[in-house]
Amino acid sequence: MKRAEQVTFGGSALDRAGELRGDAEGLAAAMADPASRAVLFWRGKPLIATERPAALVRVPLDHSALRDVTEAPILLGREDGAAVFAYDIRDWVPDDLDESSLGAFLDNSKQHHPAFEQTTVFAELRQVMNWLNPRDAELAATGKAILVWHEAHGFCARCGEPTEIAEAGWQRSCMSCAASHFPRTDPVVIMLITHGNSVLLGRSPGWPDGMYSLLAGFVEPGETLEAAVRREVFEESGVHVGPVDYLSSQPWPFPASLMFGCRGVATTRDITIDPVEIEDALWVNREELMTAFAGSHPKIMPARKGSIAHFLLENWLADTLD
Repeated sequence: MKRAEQVTFGGSALDRAGELRGDAEGLAAAMADPASRAVLFWRGKPLIATERPAALVRVPLDHSALRDVTEAPILLGREDGAAVFAYDIRDWVPDDLDESSLGAFLDNSKQHHPAFEQTTVFAELRQVMNWLNPRDAELAATGKAILVWHEAHGFCARCGEPTEIAEAGWQRSCMSCAASHFPRTDPVVIMLITHGNSVLLGRSPGWPDGMYSLLAGFVEPGETLEAAVRREVFEESGVHVGPVDYLSSQPWPFPASLMFGCRGVATTRDITIDPVEIEDALWVNREELMTAFAGSHPKIMPARKGSIAHFLLENWLADTLD
């Protein structure tokens, strides 16, 4: 697919500085370099300057907002030769924090830290991903995914003892049994399944009213992407799929997936949904989908802009998948 890396969180050619992760002297020099910068996260939310054009905020490593940080920073890479680190300021508590607003599918809440202007806030990445340029989006997705992994993997999966951050944040090491643990990425197939002039869409319980997207599911151990596409589509909708092609991928840090966008041709059309997996599924022709993308369909609201589902459907409508 010629436009594959134009997907949100796609390639920005970030220098991830992998050779620096195990270099103690190099890391110390980077931490002392006044040109190095930090990007901040709070409960997985990146710090964003919301005035258009919106941007991921970068601050010096001696910024006052970093005074109470207890965890080691994560090296995200280099920009123009200067290191960029991710800091988690999870211990900060906003004065007006409403816990009930956090973690929802549509978390529109924003948190303001007193060290920044009112228009600079911590915001749910799903809400702002389309505001960011490719570099900011890649840094935000990388930082969010790896910080969430650290938060959930503080103990060794082998012996249960506490682990420590190593390799500039790209490893956790167990001091008890010497096991090494690495950031987890879960492979997921998301499928553009067509039958003639129609595409198969589905919706999950809890989604906003009217929202429909492409079917998706996790790849199982010992399974190819093609086999996962056929299995997931049949399990969720009862539709059989023949030929399958790979189209594009997207890092999806909610919390830690890599979405493999695939195209499949249905060999059957009858739908029998699995209500445990999805709430509804239906065939939608191009004309209906164009109406939905225009925001005037009476029933269907397309997948969120910025998602690979929206990206694939948009290219299907434009006939630019190849």
